Amino acid sequence: MTEIIQGRVRANGIDFVHLEAGDGPLALCLHGFPDTAWGWEPLLADLAAAGFRAVAPFMRGYAPSSVAADGRYQTGVLALDAIALHEALGGDDTAVLIGHDWGALATYGATVHEPGRWRRAVAASVPPASVMGPALLDYDNLKHRFWYQFFFCNPLSDVAVAMNDLAFIERLWADWSPGLDAGPHLPRVKDALREPANLTAALSYYRQTLGGIGQDPAIADVQAATFQTPSIPVLYLHGTDDGCMPCPEVSTLAAALPGEGSRVELVQGAGHFLQYEAPQRVNRAIVEFLTA
Repeated sequence: MTEIIQGRVRANGIDFVHLEAGDGPLALCLHGFPDTAWGWEPLLADLAAAGFRAVAPFMRGYAPSSVAADGRYQTGVLALDAIALHEALGGDDTAVLIGHDWGALATYGATVHEPGRWRRAVAASVPPASVMGPALLDYDNLKHRFWYQFFFCNPLSDVAVAMNDLAFIERLWADWSPGLDAGPHLPRVKDALREPANLTAALSYYRQTLGGIGQDPAIADVQAATFQTPSIPVLYLHGTDDGCMPCPEVSTLAAALPGEGSRVELVQGAGHFLQYEAPQRVNRAIVEFLTA
């Protein structure tokens, strides 16, 4: 059985706590909201067995990683985190990057801004901007799916999300991944966000990226990169029953990815947290793509 160890590394002004398994080329796994590095635990083991050094950090602001002293949480900073972690962990041009949800946006940004660091990339549940943009502006999606993003831009959300032991997060998981038994996973997610500073940090991802609040003009180029298409091969994964981000057509997704070497795979019957719902199918697709 593959041993998952816990480590700590300083990168881009953050003390990142991370889970790690294996030895070999770096495979950096970035989680989204509301989630933690533990969501990648089965994948870390499979990547280690495939010959990678698989590392999953708790993203900035998510305990036990530190909150940002400078208060920066926009997607451009998340991309710079991935690049800094690549450096701090001794990655080279054989490294690969995997991202889910906010981690997917960080993956796009890091691979566009510094493509020479990464051989291949995997993104899940949040498509590139050319696909996500029209979905984000659709009336029905705004009404039924994306309301929470704009609610999070209001400071009142700090109070609402924290109420009743973060029951708001339980409801999101139930809506986004219908049928998933989230009980075994939610305690870890709540632990990462229970302290007010951590919850405010996680909500600030939305405030700074969607609301434009506190964006750093010095990294405008990196911020723009998070909404561009990588030039390296990308595997894109999406659950067909995703209650958060509507599942696009395969042809639409394929047209948004680099032509040579990229792939799209829809995970039938899975929702937004597809790595929890269908770990065998998801992990197999990722390992096969990254070892090709």
